[in-house]
Amino acid sequence: MLSLLRCCQRSLAWIPVIFINLVVGWSYYAYVVELCILTIPNNAEKISYLVVFHLFFVMFIWSYWKTICSRPANPSKEFCLPKVDKEQYEKEEHPDTQQEILKKVVVGLPVYTRTGTGAVRYCDHCLVIKPDRCHHCSTCDMCVLKMDHHCPWVNNCVGFSNYKFFVLFLAYSMLYCVFIAATVLQYFIKFWTLPDTHAKFHVLFLFFVAAMFFISVLSLFSYHLWLVGKNRTTIEAFRAPVFRNGPDKNGFSLGFSRNMAEVFGDQKKYWMFPIYSSHGDGNSFVTRLVNLDPEQIAVGLQVNGKRLFMVS
Repeated sequence: MLSLLRCCQRSLAWIPVIFINLVVGWSYYAYVVELCILTIPNNAEKISYLVVFHLFFVMFIWSYWKTICSRPANPSKEFCLPKVDKEQYEKEEHPDTQQEILKKVVVGLPVYTRTGTGAVRYCDHCLVIKPDRCHHCSTCDMCVLKMDHHCPWVNNCVGFSNYKFFVLFLAYSMLYCVFIAATVLQYFIKFWTLPDTHAKFHVLFLFFVAAMFFISVLSLFSYHLWLVGKNRTTIEAFRAPVFRNGPDKNGFSLGFSRNMAEVFGDQKKYWMFPIYSSHGDGNSFVTRLVNLDPEQIAVGLQVNGKRLFMVS
C-alpha cells in the first residue's frame, strides 16, 4: 500500500511539468503556424521572426530539460560514518555522546557549518554528516549538495548539479516570452482588423500568456541573479548558515566576480550554454577569510580538485 502511494505521488509530481510542456507546445504552434505562416504577410519579417524565435526556443527547451534530467548531487562516501563509529552512534541513546562521536569524525572533513545550537549537522535518514550547504529534501528523500529548493515545475531538486541550468532556464524562458509578446503586440493591437479566423484568437491568447509568464519569471530570475551575486541559496537567504563562531549570511561570499564564477565557471564562453561548468564538487566550499574562528585558520579546503589553505 505504501509503495502504491509513493508511485501515485511520483506520477502526480509530473503534472506541473506536463502542464508547462503543453503550454510551450501550444505557444510553438500558435507562433509558428498561426502567426508567422498564416497571419504575417511580409516574408522578410516572417523569416526573421522564425529564426530568432527558434534560437530562444531551442535554448529554453535545452536548459529546461537539463534542469529536469540532472540528478541531484549527493554527499561523497567520505561523509559517511566509518563502520565502527556508525555502530557506536546507533547504539548510543544520549544526544551529547552522539555529538562527541560526530565531532571526532568531522575533524578530518571540510565541514565548517553547524546547526543553530552548534551541533554537527547529521542526517539520520541518509546516515551522513551533511557537507556545508547540504540539506535533506523530503520530496526527493535524499541529501542534496548545495540545495536551493525543490521545484515542482521541473519535478526535481535545484542544487549544485543543476543550479546553473535552472538560472539559464529562467533567463531563456523570460527571453522566449518577451520576444513573443513584443512581436505579437502589433497584431494584438490590430486584433479587430484581422481576418475572422481561429488564428485571430491564437494571437490574442498568445500575447496574454506570454506577457503573464514574462512578468512572473522576471521577478524569479531577478531574485536568483541576486542570490548568485551574493553566493547564497534560497535556504541561506531565509536562514543564514551557522559557522562555529555564529551565523554569517555572507559566509560563502567571495566577491561578485568569484561568486558568478562559482556557478557559471571561469570560461565566459560557456556561461550562456546549459553545459556543466560550475566550480568544485559540491562537497566543500571556500568561506570568506574574515570572521574565522581559530579552528578554521590554516585548514585546507578542496576547490576544483586543488587544496587551498587558509592562513591568518
